[in-house]
Amino acid sequence: MKARAHVLVSGWVQGVFFRSYAQREANRRNVAGWVRNLRDGRVEAVLEGEEEDVKRVIEFCRRGPPGARVEKVDVAWEGYRGEFQGFTVRY
Repeated sequence: MKARAHVLVSGWVQGVFFRSYAQREANRRNVAGWVRNLRDGRVEAVLEGEEEDVKRVIEFCRRGPPGARVEKVDVAWEGYRGEFQGFTVRY
């Protein structure tokens, strides 16, 4: 089943290549969407794909890359829209 999740990651998650690692994990799982840094220090992502694959990318977000200290991950499940062709890093 297709799924969409809006994810906000808090903690020490900027300046540790979080976006690059998230993009790599999403591409590995065939998950589409985007990831970006927010001005308040969090990382935001929108993920679309097969539900199990989206869940695996969220699990990555809960761990983060080496050097990250993830304190909190908020996930809002939304209706699948199929609006993305791939996974991008937004600036």
